[in-house]
Amino acid sequence: MTIREVRMPKFPECWESCGSCAQGEIFILELFVQPGDRISRDDNILTMETGKVALDIPCPWDGVIQSVHVTEGDYIDEGALLITLESP
Repeated sequence: MTIREVRMPKFPECWESCGSCAQGEIFILELFVQPGDRISRDDNILTMETGKVALDIPCPWDGVIQSVHVTEGDYIDEGALLITLESP
């Protein structure tokens, strides 16, 4: 088994050029996982909100959630640690 960290992905480049979607701070609207949950690749970890757009953040691996490092309402940046999981 491997312990993996899932981090907030890079924000879309279009947010820098137009800026319309990314108005306001980016925060966690809804969190879908907790420690002990089994998750599959592409299952949603959370929904983030930018003020104009809500986006789901999927998990890149199968595994079991070991730790959740964020909570609903947290403001997050690119690269922020979201969860750690144990994957095969």
